[in-house]
Amino acid sequence: MTPSELATRVTLDTCLAVAALAALAGGLLSAPIGVGVLAGGALAVVNFRWLVARAFVATELGSTSTAAWILGAGLRFAVCTAACAILLATGSAHPLALVAGFTVLPCDLIARGLMSARTEG
Repeated sequence: MTPSELATRVTLDTCLAVAALAALAGGLLSAPIGVGVLAGGALAVVNFRWLVARAFVATELGSTSTAAWILGAGLRFAVCTAACAILLATGSAHPLALVAGFTVLPCDLIARGLMSARTEG
């Protein structure tokens, strides 16, 4: 599996899992919990895709400027922090549900990476 295929597969898996979990949580528990799971998953996917795009540019075009990486990381984290702050300040999302939504992508990424290593190794 190429890195591009891995990134695409993780993105699709995460979107499907987060949508299912958000629907289940929103239906069984409350709307802010469903919104929190959905928002956390969406922010994780956007952050991941942004990181993948920057890594692609760095590897394909040879742009390895430390300042660019620091600026890009800072901007990614600032956008994510601002989005979380707005969601939590307005009460639109439950804090634990937001964290749960964020957690889906790293778990999926680790599982996909291990499966890929197992089949290719």
